[in-house]
Amino acid sequence: MKQKYILFIFLSLLVFKGSSQSNYTVTPIGFQPFSGTLSSLTTSDDLCSGLIALPFSFDFYGQTYNQIVISTNGYIDFRTSSASSNSPWSFNATIPSANFPVKNSILGCYEDLYNNTGTGSLTYGSYGTAPYRKFVVYFNNQPHFSCNTTAISSFQMILNETSNIIEVQLINRQPCPTWNSGSGVIGIINLDGTLGVAPPARNTGNWTASNEAWRFYRPNYYTNYSFVRCDDNADGFQMFDLNVAASNLAPANPSGITFYETLTDATIGTNPITNTTAYMNISNPQTVYASGNGIIKPVILSVIDCAIDVDNDTVASADEDINVDTNLANDDTDIDGIPNYADNDDDGDLILTNVEYVFGRSSQNATSLIDTDNDSIPNYLDSDDDGDGVLTFNEDYNTNGNPSDDDTNTNGTPDYLEAAVALGVSSNTINEDAITLYPNPTTNVLYIDNKTGQEITIITVYSINGAKVKLIKTSDSLTSIAVNDLQSGVYFVKIEMNDQVLNYKFIKK
Repeated sequence: MKQKYILFIFLSLLVFKGSSQSNYTVTPIGFQPFSGTLSSLTTSDDLCSGLIALPFSFDFYGQTYNQIVISTNGYIDFRTSSASSNSPWSFNATIPSANFPVKNSILGCYEDLYNNTGTGSLTYGSYGTAPYRKFVVYFNNQPHFSCNTTAISSFQMILNETSNIIEVQLINRQPCPTWNSGSGVIGIINLDGTLGVAPPARNTGNWTASNEAWRFYRPNYYTNYSFVRCDDNADGFQMFDLNVAASNLAPANPSGITFYETLTDATIGTNPITNTTAYMNISNPQTVYASGNGIIKPVILSVIDCAIDVDNDTVASADEDINVDTNLANDDTDIDGIPNYADNDDDGDLILTNVEYVFGRSSQNATSLIDTDNDSIPNYLDSDDDGDGVLTFNEDYNTNGNPSDDDTNTNGTPDYLEAAVALGVSSNTINEDAITLYPNPTTNVLYIDNKTGQEITIITVYSINGAKVKLIKTSDSLTSIAVNDLQSGVYFVKIEMNDQVLNYKFIKK
């Protein structure tokens, strides 16, 4: 039976809005390295492989690539000129830098690795279902030059189809401090070295880490609109209601969107698709074109077998259509660019969905999903599972990238499931109901009804991923917050007054 919940899913690709090609950011994600069969790559020390074909096109810093090169020193290179060439091993510059020896690359853990001892393996391959396949490069138990097997690194670089998101799963990294100053770096860098980003404390240096994962992505960057439907009879064809796409692409005026089967027709405005509510795809996948406001956007229609759990998160793919509009691709609870059906951490709280998607075990709630804070949002879709105002991923107090092993009061319950534990948040003597934020959802302004009789001193607004997006300090009575500059999505508001902290949630339409 399909579960229905309060909807906290909004798209970041609305109104045909473009975005910068280079605004990559990095964020921690749940640690879950790929396990499966991959193809072996055999090459000598300090060398790059020959050209390796990607199973899908991949956009990196605004350029589309269909092949890569893999270096034995821990990186993916998009430069065809690097194929079968020597791979630099000595470096001390941090990224970004024009002097960095590797360019246009994904640095899974770039360091001087030595694969001539026969230890470990270097493999690559793809898995998943189009249009959300993943390409994996796996460095397993690779020793370091000079230190050999006394310093071992294991990590995976994962390229995501359609979203063009990059993930690094770092299983283990032991530096070799007596060689090359122990230098290693996780990150990405562009073609001339002027742009690049590394996770905190993972730029060039002598550092040790294990069981952590990072995602590199461009907020609001999408190359097309995806419409993914379940295949009812396993024939690869399905009826699409294109008005669903129109409502997503132009929510203020969906009737202003016209669909065409070819780019030529869309360009000159001829032969529009007339049966938009019941359009049968003619291939799988198939590209049609949405035209509106003088802009044309590709719409990719795809049909998948929903008997396959695409992200292996134990939630049936058909049940991940949270907004029940038939499109699996526009349900993205944590707004990370990966739809829920292909995301193994649907709420982006660093607790994997297959851990949070748990049914009650008593006879009374054996079919109800766990909802710790009883806010009508099951834990696997809730980024604040215990409702204490502290996002679950911020309750990783030992900073190991896994909130599930933090139990600061040693009572056997993880802190992220216990509202009484909210480190860094004051114990409230003011009832949270004394302050109301409205309207919720809102479009332009969030009004504050403050019945406490005390002045609000600081208001901080955070995105669902914990990024601070607005800070307001005031000594005057504050009655509203302008939110018209924020993107659509879920936000958290921290209100500070009289040395106390109150936390709220709102939706920006």
